[in-house]
Amino acid sequence: MNTIASKKNPVSRLTKGYLICLFATVMWATTAIFIRYLTENFQLPAMALAFWRDTFVAIALAVVFCLVHPEYLHIEKEHTRFLLLYGFVLAAFNASWTLSVALNGAAVSTVLAYSSAAYTAIMGWRLFGESLNPTKLVAVSMGLTGCILVAGAYDPSAWRLNPVGILTGIVSGILFACYSLMGKASANRGISSWSALLYSFAVAAVMLLIYNLAANFWPSLKPSADLFKLGSSLTGWVILFILAVVPTIGGYGFYTLSLTYLPVSIANLIALLEPGITAILAFVILGEVLTSIQLVGSLLVIAGVVILRLRETENPANP
Repeated sequence: MNTIASKKNPVSRLTKGYLICLFATVMWATTAIFIRYLTENFQLPAMALAFWRDTFVAIALAVVFCLVHPEYLHIEKEHTRFLLLYGFVLAAFNASWTLSVALNGAAVSTVLAYSSAAYTAIMGWRLFGESLNPTKLVAVSMGLTGCILVAGAYDPSAWRLNPVGILTGIVSGILFACYSLMGKASANRGISSWSALLYSFAVAAVMLLIYNLAANFWPSLKPSADLFKLGSSLTGWVILFILAVVPTIGGYGFYTLSLTYLPVSIANLIALLEPGITAILAFVILGEVLTSIQLVGSLLVIAGVVILRLRETENPANP
């Protein structure tokens, strides 16, 4: 009986991790819908949006934790430097992603950011001793290929980049991989995923505030931003707050939580589902056309995740 239970337990943990990470990815996928609405209807600058998004996340979490889970507000002194670095990586990722979109366009910047799946698989293998088996390599390759198809980056015209654009896009992918790895390190340190979320976003908000203020004094720092572009628009502020509370907390929070149960390389691979889910949501909510190539790309990513999941079910001790 004990032997049977011990064999089932790894599968149960993996299943829980998959479901949590999938939920996080669905939450993340709604982000583009909110961002598009804010940038197109209110012309909210991207760097200002990033600042308010991180700020509202930190405030919302702090208020909820004060009322319901005050234990999440407490962190050990020994973890302070780690959480400062965690927040710095998050702020750097937000900034590099924003710049990559501006320099490269949405399609190419998406592919370059989600190249993090390859970086994460390699770094997870080197830093955490995670397996790097043929099945995982195939799944990552399928995921990256599917992401390229969904983003439309197979079109050569989408790759007319300058060196700065290429470098910025690559950096965004590396930083997303680093964010994922630090989430895993946070779990290994015994830090609550919700505490890590609160303090990393609080630090990121402060760093983005410093950048935005500096950009107003030194125009050479681009892109500068009007932090109060929304003015007295109640609708704009409410939508911005919803963006922070629903897809951001739901996405980042549950993604970090999933790292308690999953190898970081697998969690990052599951996150590759986001572009496909976003494309479907854009079709349903915004009426955007979901092309056959995007559909094939989405199915490729899903197939890669399913293959990996089936392999782990057969051999849960070595995911």
